[in-house]
Amino acid sequence: MRTRDKPAEVAARADFSIIRYAQCWEDADTLLEALDIQPGDACFSVGSGGENSLSMLARAPSDVVAVDISPAQVACIEVKAAGFRALSHGELLELVGIRESTRREALYAKVRGLLSPEARRYWDGHADVLAQGLVSAGRFENYFRLYRRWVLRFVHGRRELDGLFAPRAPDERRRYYREVWNNWRWQALMRLFSSRFMLARHARDPSFFRYVEGGVSAPIFERIERALTELDPSRNAYVQWVAYGRFGDVLPHAWRPGNFEAIRANVHRLRTEVASVESYLARASERSIDRFNLSDIFEYVSEAGSEEVFDAIARCGRPGGRAAYWNMQVPRRRPERLAHRLKALEALGARLHRETATMFYSAFHVDEIVAERP
Repeated sequence: MRTRDKPAEVAARADFSIIRYAQCWEDADTLLEALDIQPGDACFSVGSGGENSLSMLARAPSDVVAVDISPAQVACIEVKAAGFRALSHGELLELVGIRESTRREALYAKVRGLLSPEARRYWDGHADVLAQGLVSAGRFENYFRLYRRWVLRFVHGRRELDGLFAPRAPDERRRYYREVWNNWRWQALMRLFSSRFMLARHARDPSFFRYVEGGVSAPIFERIERALTELDPSRNAYVQWVAYGRFGDVLPHAWRPGNFEAIRANVHRLRTEVASVESYLARASERSIDRFNLSDIFEYVSEAGSEEVFDAIARCGRPGGRAAYWNMQVPRRRPERLAHRLKALEALGARLHRETATMFYSAFHVDEIVAERP
């Protein structure tokens, strides 16, 4: 775990000593199709919970550098990566909390020696987090625990909830939602629980809304409605976690049995660093990075700060590479003045956003790095 001291813009306003995201809530299948990672590519990734950085390893890049301003988030990435190195697939799912386990302490002992001194100190001091199941331990995940307790239980019973996740044809899904699920309690409680006040108090941080204009709950309600009708909830790992607090047989990319060996074979190519995206990219060499997973960092950055990041990508990105990023409440994209260096793949981004299992975001953008003309 390498550490840099220069803070991100948002670091002065929010506490990053806690685990905010115990898992990634952006669809790795969408990310991998967008980035089109080729063997030998040099990759940059916003760390968050770590799953998407790990998924990128399945494509055999030369390296993936996972960067996060939070030491707690980097510790999450490290212990998951160590699990890929030292455990079987089943043991790994137990360690991180996807499967039930009574032996997480013993499993942690198997991976402890593979951690950096900083990550080892973190987990030695947070054994309770691993014991309860890491992927449930973040602030964002706790918000969904409250959601299950205070929204779902007052909307419908278990039979109706299970019915929402029954495999159905699209017309039948829409009919079930319209005639069974979408009652006044669902509408009222969802709008309350997805309000700016509730999200700031229980899910994110008040400072994360600094650049948000307009209402918050109505757009989120619309996206969730779409995830329950136009997409298939029975095949959506993220929606299932929100509803049940578990994935069941439907897993995100990094945790699927078929991807385990590919990630394990390349996990030695993962590097982690405690740093801001801005500071890391500012010191990266010219034309040194092929693929950029930027998560939704522009939600938390001013327009001027966003332009600095895009400038850095245009400078340190290799021609033919790609950058992918999500918008949630703050509409950000590469500035028009960089159109000659960063070509917006608008059709690709729009299609992937329509198809993605992720339900929280308003837009998905993919930019291709173009060689500067002489």
